[in-house]
Amino acid sequence: MDPVTNPYSPGAGRPPVALVGRKRQLEAWDIALRRIASGRDAQSMVLYGLRGVGKTVLLSRMADIARDAGWLVAQVEAKSAKSARDMVGEALHDALVDLARPGVGGRILKALKTALSFKASYDAVGTWNFGVDLSGAPGGGADTGIFEADLGKLLRDLSGAAAEQGVGLALLVDEAQDLPHEELIALCSVVHAANQRRDPMVIAMAGLPSLPRKVAEAKSYAERLFAYHTVDALTEGEAREALVQPAQVEHVTWAATALDAVAEASGGYPYFLQQFGQDTWNVAGAPPITESDARLGIATGFHALDTGFFRIRWDRATAAEKQYLRAMAVDGDQQSNSGVVAARLGKRINGLGPTRASLINKASSTPPTMGWLPTPCPPWLRSSSVRWIRDRAAGARADPACRIGRPGSPTDGWRRCGGEMMSNVGEHA
Repeated sequence: MDPVTNPYSPGAGRPPVALVGRKRQLEAWDIALRRIASGRDAQSMVLYGLRGVGKTVLLSRMADIARDAGWLVAQVEAKSAKSARDMVGEALHDALVDLARPGVGGRILKALKTALSFKASYDAVGTWNFGVDLSGAPGGGADTGIFEADLGKLLRDLSGAAAEQGVGLALLVDEAQDLPHEELIALCSVVHAANQRRDPMVIAMAGLPSLPRKVAEAKSYAERLFAYHTVDALTEGEAREALVQPAQVEHVTWAATALDAVAEASGGYPYFLQQFGQDTWNVAGAPPITESDARLGIATGFHALDTGFFRIRWDRATAAEKQYLRAMAVDGDQQSNSGVVAARLGKRINGLGPTRASLINKASSTPPTMGWLPTPCPPWLRSSSVRWIRDRAAGARADPACRIGRPGSPTDGWRRCGGEMMSNVGEHA
């Protein structure tokens, strides 16, 4: 079918035609906005999940909801090369320009003057001109050089200006796991102080599975400061809807068996649904989309993932991290026990802590629960390199010549045949 009209579009942060499976998070955000606007309090939010589950898309939709409600909105992405001070200041500029109209009230004038001082704290050369006279207005003082104090002053005055308009202030931070520890501490402190004053302000942070731990390490009261929402894979029914709704816009239907095939192959991960949907559409001759179209599209999609998405993740891993992933791959799509993984590698579990923590931070695994490590995501284990390792490991377990210890034990077949598997893997990974 025509690739120009293809409604599926895999990409980082690219909004899909149909955003499904996120009703709970969006409803929680909408309720928080309405509660704050009516003078009540509401918890700020933390969204966390693996890459490819749609956190950025969800955060952007939340920002749109706040803007549509008339709120002052700043949306930023944490970056290692840029401070949060710079990012927040520049993200607020457009909203401040919209506020600066002749005849505005004193709280808005105060917020504009404070914003100018905040701008001066990170940019001594540049300046903003809002087109209103601020010479006699109160405000300012957000240029002490202490990030927590300056950010707190800015957001406090801005939320006051928003209250004058009958709305609030929303700050949304993507990739929040990359915020420096000191900035995360400051952000938590600002939210805590705003809650105590009942300022009309809410913050939403999105990041990898390591984000809740980092927030908790920043402030001991963080578990009460935020409402935590997991952004996970879609259910089978939601995955089917994510395929059906975009096709309906183009008056195209899917066969039920085709939907089943793509939903199963994707594991419910939104990015993979878009990848397989796109490739299935492109190989299909005409509607309806058949199961054979889907099978070919899935194969094409996996090739694209193997040479791009998975390959890049694998190349980013260190040698120690690759060994750890190989040991996890023996378990296929099941959870891996961190103690068993250590035994397979012939190492002490404590000695592998830094490697395990690094994989979690890179979102190649999720944080363990009582010693269990979930697989990074089902499609990862179906990439050509890791799938090969998993299949070879299964063959080793079945070979009597490779058995050691108690048959069927978690380390059975690993130590004797693992050396060959580990030496050959370089040809395939």
